[in-house]
Amino acid sequence: MIRFLLNDREVCLENSAPEMTVLEYLRTKAEQRGSKEGCASGDCGACTVVVAEVVKQRLRYRTLNSCITLVGSLHGKQLLTVEHLQQHDALHPVQQAMVDQHGSQCGFCTPGFIMSLFCLYRNDHQPTRAEVERALAGNLCRCTGYRPIIDAALSLAGQGVADALAQQEAAVATRLTDMLQQPISASMQAGQRHFLVPTSSDELLAQLTAHPKAQLVAGGTDFSLTITQQLQQPDTLIYTGRVAELTQIEESEQWLKLGAALSYTDVEPLLQQHFPSFARLLERLGSLQVRNQGTLGGNIANASPIGDTPPVLLALDAILHLRSPAGRHTMPIAEFFTGYRQTKLPTSGFIEAIEIPLQPERQLYVYKISKRLDDDISAVCAAFSIELKDGVVQQARLGFGGMAATPARAFHAEQALLGQPFSEQGIEAAQQALAQDFSPIDDVRASGAYRLQVAQNLLLRAVLEQDNPTAEALEVVQYA
Repeated sequence: MIRFLLNDREVCLENSAPEMTVLEYLRTKAEQRGSKEGCASGDCGACTVVVAEVVKQRLRYRTLNSCITLVGSLHGKQLLTVEHLQQHDALHPVQQAMVDQHGSQCGFCTPGFIMSLFCLYRNDHQPTRAEVERALAGNLCRCTGYRPIIDAALSLAGQGVADALAQQEAAVATRLTDMLQQPISASMQAGQRHFLVPTSSDELLAQLTAHPKAQLVAGGTDFSLTITQQLQQPDTLIYTGRVAELTQIEESEQWLKLGAALSYTDVEPLLQQHFPSFARLLERLGSLQVRNQGTLGGNIANASPIGDTPPVLLALDAILHLRSPAGRHTMPIAEFFTGYRQTKLPTSGFIEAIEIPLQPERQLYVYKISKRLDDDISAVCAAFSIELKDGVVQQARLGFGGMAATPARAFHAEQALLGQPFSEQGIEAAQQALAQDFSPIDDVRASGAYRLQVAQNLLLRAVLEQDNPTAEALEVVQYA
C-alpha cells in the first residue's frame, strides 16, 4: 500500500497501475484539475506541484513536475496542490501578488508558477532576483511574459509570507513520520504488475533478484518519458528513493561518497564546496523541478551519450560502488560504459554510490554547450581535470559527452597534453588529437564538424581561463 497526504487528506493506494503519474492521479482520480498538462515531459512547468517530506524532524519543501513523477514515489510524503493554497476563501499571498501585478492572462501555466513561488517563499522569505529567476526557470509563460510574474515574486520579498499552512507543519510532520513507521509494505499493483518501494539495499537486492526484468526508478526524469510519450506499461517498477544506503553522504579527506539515489539538489552544496565548476554545471541541468528529482546514479546508469554528469565524473576518476547477487564491488566509471545506452551493470545489479576522489592539486574546468542557457540538452559537454607543475601538464583527464555513442575520455588528447605547457601553443597537439578520439555525428543539435571544433575550442577556453584566474566564470551558450 502506498500512503501519502494529498494536501491535508490521507490517501492509500493499493490497486493502481505502477506507471500512474501524479498528474494523472490528480486529474482523473482526485479530480483536482488545477495542475495542467502542457508537455508531459517535464519541460514547461504547467504541472508543477510541491512535495513536503520529513528531513531531520522538519518538513522540506521541493517543487517537481507531476507529469513525470510516478505516484508510487509519494509514499510517506505530502503532496501540495494549487487548490490547497486558498484558505477560507482568501487568496494565498502568492496568488494575490500575481493578481495585483497582472501576472496571469489565460491562466493555463499560472498554477505552476504559483506553486514554484509558494515553494520559494516557504524556503526563503527574502530571495534575490537571481533566486527568483532560478526558481522560475522551469516554468514557461505562454502569454503574459516574465516581467509581471517576476514583479509579483519580488513584491513579496522581505514581507514574511504567512499562511495557514505554516501553522500546520508540526502536525503534518508527525503524521508523515507515523505513516513511515507503519509495518505495511509500501507497494501497489495492478494484476501482475507492481510498484515496489524498498527501504534498504538488502531489500532492493531481494526484489531485483525476484524480478530480474524490473525497471529501477529514482527521479524518473528520463524514464517517465517512456510512459508519457511512448505509452509503455512496465511490469515491475522499483523505486530507489527510500533506500537508506542509496541516500547517504560520506566524506573524508580523500574522497566524497554520494549515494546513487541522491538528487542533484541534495549533492549541489557539497559539490559547490569541493568542485565549484561541477556545481555550476548542475545549475544548467534541467530546471529546479528536474534537479529536485534527477539523481547522479540515474544519470550514470541511463548511459546517455549526452548526460551531463558522466563527462565530469570521468574527468574526476570517479569510482562506482555496485551491488548484485554476486556481491559488492567497485568499478572505475571509465570502464562502465560499453556502447550506446549499454553498461557493465550486472544482472539484477544496481549502483549503490559514487565515490569521487578529492584532488586539490588538479584544476577542474567544466563546460556545457547548448542552444539555450536553462533546461536544455547538451550539444557538447566537456570536463577537464588538469594537474600542473611550473605551468607544465603532469596529469590530464578529459571527459566528453555528445562526441560519441557513450560518455568518453579523450585518451589521445590526454597523452598529447602530458609534458606540454598549458598554453595556446602547448595544447595544439591535443586539439588535433581529439580527431583521433572522436568522430562525432550530425544530428538535430549540432553537426559533427561543429562538435569537433567546439571541443577543440573548449581546450583553448580552459587555457585562457587559467591564464586569467581572477576573471569571473562565463556562462556561454553556443548555437549549433
